Amino acid sequence: MIIRRIILRRVLSAGLAGLAALAARPAQAQTTPQTTAQPELPKEKLVIVTRDGTRHTFTVEMALTADQQTIGLMFRPSVAPDGGMLFDWQTPRRSQMWMRNTISSLDMLFINADGTIRVIAERTVPQSLATIDSLGPVRATLEVAAGTAERLNIRVGDKILQRIFDNAG
Repeated sequence: MIIRRIILRRVLSAGLAGLAALAARPAQAQTTPQTTAQPELPKEKLVIVTRDGTRHTFTVEMALTADQQTIGLMFRPSVAPDGGMLFDWQTPRRSQMWMRNTISSLDMLFINADGTIRVIAERTVPQSLATIDSLGPVRATLEVAAGTAERLNIRVGDKILQRIFDNAG
């Protein structure tokens, strides 16, 4: 009985010491909120072919990882007229975007697995938390400067040529 009490005291004492050590450590944040733009991502060529056959060439950043896609174009003051960011979801899935911490208006093109444009959201509202939805499964989402779709007469059904769609030959 005495041995059990001694062992119990030692276990409790060690446990309390461990808790005290943890309590003395500074608290660590689970995640650090993003407050600046991410570094420029690797770029690739992308071509949009409108229904009249006109080809518009862009050089877009490739957002391939979850971290890159989460940050996207946040905190970027502008997007080049022939630039943008392509979010490759790898396999078709519903894409739901928002404009949190995005300070410039964008056009969002939701793209089917065959490279055809499924949905276009024009002139999205900076800083908005409203969901912008692909309305079905898409392989990728392309963000370009606001007004690009109108300026270049890009419409639903137009074709995106890019290596992820296996049609960039």
